[in-house]
Amino acid sequence: MLMRIDPFHKLDRLTQTLLAGNPSGTWSRPAAMPIDTYRAGDEFLVAFDLPGVAPDAIEIDVERNVLTVRAERRPPELGDSAQLHLSERPLGVFSRQLLLSDALDTDRIQASYDNGVLLVRIPIAEQAKPRKVAVTSATDRKAIHA
Repeated sequence: MLMRIDPFHKLDRLTQTLLAGNPSGTWSRPAAMPIDTYRAGDEFLVAFDLPGVAPDAIEIDVERNVLTVRAERRPPELGDSAQLHLSERPLGVFSRQLLLSDALDTDRIQASYDNGVLLVRIPIAEQAKPRKVAVTSATDRKAIHA
């Protein structure tokens, strides 16, 4: 049998609930999920922590410039004889919305899920990429127009 000896466990859970909202989310009030964001070359990367979430329980939507990721961590199917002794991993619905810049190409977003991390790749739009502008002199312009 697993026993946890932590006299402050209930206080920690209460503090987490009061400060961070309900750690277990519902469809009407989802909990937040931690993210990291990066810029790597011509892509913007967003990594979402979703350990224990099945890939078919993840939804990604893009509407206008809003990226919405919604996932549900379901309880494990252990059979009727299993009895819960300790529960620290939040179950339920998790959601995160990100406002994307017009400089990102939302038509070419890709997502992969590996080892509990959802990685969303958002390419930088062609019109937002840096480019060189040719500089001409006044004499060059006369030669072109002549």
